[in-house]
Amino acid sequence: MQTPLLFNMNIGTQKPESIRNTATKCPFCERESLTDILEEKGDIIWLKNKYPVLADAFQTVLIETKDCFSELSEYSKDHLYTLLDFGLQAWEKTIESGEYKSVIFFKNHGPFSGGTLRHPHMQIIGFKDADYHDNISASQFEGITIDSQKGIEFNISTKPKMGFYELNILMKDRGKTKELADYIQLSTHFLLNHFNKNCSSYNLFFYRLDETIIAKVVPRFAASPLYVGYSFPQVASNIDAVAEKIKSLYL
Repeated sequence: MQTPLLFNMNIGTQKPESIRNTATKCPFCERESLTDILEEKGDIIWLKNKYPVLADAFQTVLIETKDCFSELSEYSKDHLYTLLDFGLQAWEKTIESGEYKSVIFFKNHGPFSGGTLRHPHMQIIGFKDADYHDNISASQFEGITIDSQKGIEFNISTKPKMGFYELNILMKDRGKTKELADYIQLSTHFLLNHFNKNCSSYNLFFYRLDETIIAKVVPRFAASPLYVGYSFPQVASNIDAVAEKIKSLYL
């Protein structure tokens, strides 16, 4: 069994929260006050996390845009492609530094996502001792094909990591980053607009398995007690219908 990550509560209690508490001043909007900036490109800023709550980890934040109330599903194609390319390069640069056992790249959106700030951002975290690969398997990215092109596949999980609905994009050709971005944006737009009227939250996770880069988009609600208590993932009985709905709406 893997040792749990240590969360520093003294730092955690200082973090601002603007998803539910809309009166909170957004630190990402005060761009002139940002420090420890690693790289910038236009409106996109990659910087060290001001609140590094995890022990033995290099924690960074990727601010996606100046617009606090925008969202990935709404970005122009130019900004979407620039953002994803920038984020992938920052993630891969951190991996290739050789300083970390594993490096995660993810995004929270909405009140059930586990995030604290409304302003669109992603996170890149390098772990000195923890390896996320220990907790995943290739089967968690298998599923009913929604669409595919040479070097990239878009599917809905038949063996989800948590459940019930998980959308996967598997990019085997590194030159397909625009297609990866398009499928990610399609997924987030579907979840927020056509999936479930109560769905206001999602997570976007990136993985690297051998030479394949994978994105998993997961709608978030209150977690199932079967997963929380017993680690039983569940797959919905109508994932084939969801796959067909995505095809009919977008493809």
